[in-house]
Amino acid sequence: MAAKVLIVAEHLGGKLNASTAKCVSAAQALSPDSIDIVVLAADPAGVAAEAAQIAGVAKVLTVANAANANAIAQVLAPQVAALAAGYSHVFGPSTTFGKDLMPCVAALLGVAQVSDVMAVEGSHTFKRPIYAGNAIITVEAPADHAVVATVRTASWPEAARGGSASVEAASVDAALPAHTRFVGLAAGKSDRPDLQSAKRVVSGGRGVGSQENFKIIYDFADKLGAAVGASRAAVDAGYVPNELQVGQTGKIIAPELYVAVGISGAIQHLTGIKDAGTIVAINKDGDAPIFEIADIGLVGDLFQILPELQAALG
Repeated sequence: MAAKVLIVAEHLGGKLNASTAKCVSAAQALSPDSIDIVVLAADPAGVAAEAAQIAGVAKVLTVANAANANAIAQVLAPQVAALAAGYSHVFGPSTTFGKDLMPCVAALLGVAQVSDVMAVEGSHTFKRPIYAGNAIITVEAPADHAVVATVRTASWPEAARGGSASVEAASVDAALPAHTRFVGLAAGKSDRPDLQSAKRVVSGGRGVGSQENFKIIYDFADKLGAAVGASRAAVDAGYVPNELQVGQTGKIIAPELYVAVGISGAIQHLTGIKDAGTIVAINKDGDAPIFEIADIGLVGDLFQILPELQAALG
């Protein structure tokens, strides 16, 4: 069967998330006959126009429905499953959105999901990390039905722009559940870049000491134009909200620059940052595990080092 890939677009507030273009890169590794993107929204036109600009995309399908105003997996999944007919692969990003949605799609299609695809070995053979990223396993999906997979966004670059895919409205005949409804979205408002797609990230750990002290992390991040992250220890201590958590139980990121401040470097945290371009560690403990993977290590008091770096930046 010729490979045809359907990618579920991730979007919020009328903007396409960069994870969608990373899914296109993964899909291109299959050398498929076609790559299509589906945008499910109340008003998908703006997001669809963005998606149509991704190079390598044949067409963008839009599913306009008031029920799709918010990304509820139980509502979106039946529609994606209905659209999956005729496709050999259905991809979504391994972000919070994709981890919520794609298992539901896989269940409706009666297949096992392939998670965190980091390399494509063949049409049904993929590599993915296990044991907190300490080992890479090769998995083979059955060849007689569709492959439903999440794409490890930290492992793939964004596909280039410059495409001009056609945009088509798709009609979906799917029964939507009434037992799941959107109540509200609790999310921190910030003018800083999105943590999962930022090119630069400054993270603070337990060593920062308190919620009040975290201001030094925010100030330094603003100087760099960076997003702010945190270790699980800092989140558990109540210094910052949990949407800033980086690591195995938080967000897996791959920025060009990652600055770890007061973070010792537990294996679960290192899992979330090992694909970063340049890692800078600032810690008073010279034996902290973070220094083993850091490209640049500064041993000393973060409350002295950060202001000095900030001053040096002008």
